Amino acid sequence: MRETNAGRWVRRVALTLIGIFTLLPVLIILDTSVKPLAEVQDAFSWWPHHFTLHAYVQMWHTVPLAHYFLNSIIVSVVAAAISVVLATLAAYAVSRFAFVGRRLFSFAVLSTQMFPGILFLLPLYLIFINLQRYTGIALSGSLLGLIITYLTFALPFSIWMLIGFFDTIPRELEEAAFVDGTGRWGALWRIVLPVARPGIIAVAIFAYMTAWGEVLFASVLTTESTRTLAIGLQEYATRNVTDWNQIMAASVVVSIPVVGGFLAVQRFLIRGLTAGAVK
Repeated sequence: MRETNAGRWVRRVALTLIGIFTLLPVLIILDTSVKPLAEVQDAFSWWPHHFTLHAYVQMWHTVPLAHYFLNSIIVSVVAAAISVVLATLAAYAVSRFAFVGRRLFSFAVLSTQMFPGILFLLPLYLIFINLQRYTGIALSGSLLGLIITYLTFALPFSIWMLIGFFDTIPRELEEAAFVDGTGRWGALWRIVLPVARPGIIAVAIFAYMTAWGEVLFASVLTTESTRTLAIGLQEYATRNVTDWNQIMAASVVVSIPVVGGFLAVQRFLIRGLTAGAVK
């Protein structure tokens, strides 16, 4: 269909408004991060009267931001890696094998996305406390417990998305590999995984972003030594003063890994999310 002039102008105006709505908070964050605290607490202005990068230096000393940064990286990377491995194997099995309960399994995986995450907070906490009581494994207040928690969030959607992606890969590719003497694992590693790379990268980014920015479960299941960035940013606000410029500077810094990773694999992410939409 050919786009009319009116439709073109409507599209331009709509995209402009959406762009302003999206970029305006980012501009305010950047603007606040390069202002002195006294100027931030004064009347609002769009541009800093006294440009300074002091907040970017001081934010590392006000709170142990580097420690929280390391905790977030460990939790996010490990959760994403385990999620990719488990989701790949589970989705491949559902896509390629016929077994009893296949439909039920797919429905159960997808149905978990219908419930809000807060419903799982108390059950998970009680499970962790009881496991620690009977086995001695400390999950509540540890990075391991946080990794397991984020796996419960990322795995269902990751499996569901990869099932649709694997369904689009022709089985003839694997059958040709079987004829050449390649086994099931060899076909998966050499044939299927390279073709499924966009979907796998999309799953990895989804799992990573889920763990990186989560607040509710991290506020309950972590201690002072295992806090992540999402919780650590709250320490810039004390009873006496709130260091708004340092909060904004820290927000800019902690956003770089996510934004940079997203831009680097954007094309794979789009292909992975749209795979299976049209067959």
